[in-house]
Amino acid sequence: MKKVNYSVVIAFLSVVSIFPHWAFAAEESELTPAMENPGHEQVPDWFKVSFLDLHEDVAEAAENGKRVMVFFFQDGCPYCKKLLEDNFGQREIADKTRKYFDVVTINIWGDREVTVGDKTLTEKKFAEALKVQYTPTLMFFNENNKVVYRANGYYPPEKFDTVLDYVGTHKEKEIDFQSYMARVDPQPSTGKLHTGVINIKNPDNLREALEPGKHLLVMFEQKLCASCDELHTDIIKRPESREMLSRLNVTLVDMWSHKEITRPDGKKTKISEWAKDLDIRYAPTLVYFNDEGVEVFRSDAYLKAFHMLSVMDYVSSNAYKKHPNFQRYIDIRADHLREEGAEVNLME
Repeated sequence: MKKVNYSVVIAFLSVVSIFPHWAFAAEESELTPAMENPGHEQVPDWFKVSFLDLHEDVAEAAENGKRVMVFFFQDGCPYCKKLLEDNFGQREIADKTRKYFDVVTINIWGDREVTVGDKTLTEKKFAEALKVQYTPTLMFFNENNKVVYRANGYYPPEKFDTVLDYVGTHKEKEIDFQSYMARVDPQPSTGKLHTGVINIKNPDNLREALEPGKHLLVMFEQKLCASCDELHTDIIKRPESREMLSRLNVTLVDMWSHKEITRPDGKKTKISEWAKDLDIRYAPTLVYFNDEGVEVFRSDAYLKAFHMLSVMDYVSSNAYKKHPNFQRYIDIRADHLREEGAEVNLME
């Protein structure tokens, strides 16, 4: 992916180790225009009204025994709407979020100023510097201004609730999230891997699967995974998905397996260790590599067919080289499909 070359961003990132926080608050019931409509939905009145001075927000949250959750959104985002309605719409989840976090919103196309120490960026430059490619993206900060968890995209309520417990009770000090999720994951599922998608000759040597001009897709999954089941029993069975997958070399691995594998970069390691090196936190996570074995993109959240197909097209067509912002590309692709007379439903 194209790197952002902002000297101010580099300085800013060095100050906060990765990130910062947000600031101050008016009365809890007040909403400002800048906080309206993530996904064309008004945010809950308990979200924080922030002046986006990040250091102050983290400090203030810590004084109240809380942490900061930063919610990156954009207007018209169906998954943002889903987060607000299906997740925060549940009293238990809303109450738990309020107990553990101050929630601050950032519009990825917004022009409000975000302050980190003596550095200032607009919301959109801030989101770009942090390579926010999905909405919603949620970033959770500890008391030292460090990101302890990042959710790239929408998490269904049961997984989202698990993240709240993990970060809210400071479990990251005791156990990595992958291990924690494996221990407490509540999902009902088929309990099997869907290996029928593999189309390479030697799944144990992914270096051999690299082919000039073609991308390698590695699907990190687990046996107990309802979202994996949905991906394979619905989305991947669709004709358009099969066509997209034919453009890629594809393999599927169990993210917890101790089986040794040769990675795209030529190194030999256990699959579980590779997943940890890649910071795989969600099943399914789909990681795309170029013909040199370098990761170029990934999807690691709950996605419906349109967005999943958009990711496949984004990578296989090399559009990521021309359009470094995936959200911009989605808009372009949707408009193009509509011009061709196709119906575009973002949530099917």
